[in-house]
Amino acid sequence: MGTAITLRASSRRMPAVSLRPAEAADVPALVALEETVFETDRISARSFREFLRSDSAVVKVAMLDDEVAGYAIVLFRRNTSVARVYSIATAPFARGQRIGEQLMLALEGCATERDAMFMRLEVRPDNHAALALYKRLGYREFGRFLDYYADHSDALRLEKSLLSHAPTIARQVPYYPQSTEFTCGPAAMMMALAGIGVPVEFSKRFEISLWRQSTTIFMTSGPGGCEPVGMAVTFARMGYKTSVYVSRTGPLFLDSVRTPWKQDVMKTVQEDFLEQARSLGVKIRRQPLSLKGLRQALKRGATAIVLVSAYRMYHERSPHWILAYDCDDHFVFAHDPWVDPDNYEVAVSKAAVAIPIEEFERMSVYGKSRLRAAVIVEPIEPR
Repeated sequence: MGTAITLRASSRRMPAVSLRPAEAADVPALVALEETVFETDRISARSFREFLRSDSAVVKVAMLDDEVAGYAIVLFRRNTSVARVYSIATAPFARGQRIGEQLMLALEGCATERDAMFMRLEVRPDNHAALALYKRLGYREFGRFLDYYADHSDALRLEKSLLSHAPTIARQVPYYPQSTEFTCGPAAMMMALAGIGVPVEFSKRFEISLWRQSTTIFMTSGPGGCEPVGMAVTFARMGYKTSVYVSRTGPLFLDSVRTPWKQDVMKTVQEDFLEQARSLGVKIRRQPLSLKGLRQALKRGATAIVLVSAYRMYHERSPHWILAYDCDDHFVFAHDPWVDPDNYEVAVSKAAVAIPIEEFERMSVYGKSRLRAAVIVEPIEPR
């Protein structure tokens, strides 16, 4: 979101600054601070109240001489290791009191308490005071959003590891957020191709085209989602080497569709995918992809589209696909294509997420049948 911090050296004695959780009674003062500090992208009173009620947000205020001298908001997402600084501001009358630094350290403490391992934020390139603060606190630039703010300014993306030893990730894979509620699979497919070296033009047209080729037609409600063999067949028809790991036989995801004729259509579609897979030479292994197998695939440059439980992640009873592209002894590094604007999410909070291995093992299971599925896409062989 936004940052407004000005640092000034001061030789006079600094009054005591105290930090505390924000309360509903602080909202008028917070709104007034927004209007004073920011010209655009202001947080409304309604949004401040939503943050205060949310279990996934923490709002801290800095008090100076019984006045609200600053605030900061950090957002958390279930089953991710990334915390995001949504907004931070210091009142003009309180400049020079190192309030921004105290608020940032307080947010990092909250993130550590919630087992977050990384803090991320966005900041304007011309906010030199804020950038100086973040650099001093150990944040590093790792990307940029173009035309991010309401006045069309870019935003620098900064990250800090809250671990004593930050994992080093050499592999970088472009991120693409799904543009509809039902195209997590195609979004992951596009990122999977980019991850193996295919020059992919990320577009909604290509996303929908992949969905049409790979869909199972129906889901719990609305348009259908993708199933593993369908995605693998689509990759194979495009000329890429791919394989499927699935823990059970028979048509998948039927338990999420109650209408008999819809179930029959899904069976027919999936039977057709299986016949196409056999004719295209797609390997289908009727076993879950082990962590060792995932590591080996990623080490040789492959990418893995992995089925996860949307209920565990978002409390929604639907299958969900993410892209795993790197792994070490502690984390699986993944792109989650679902960005939820209702929870104030942006792509930065869902890209390059470090998922603890134990949590990854728990979340990569779907439904009562404990279905585990993954599609491996192999790297392009040099000619």
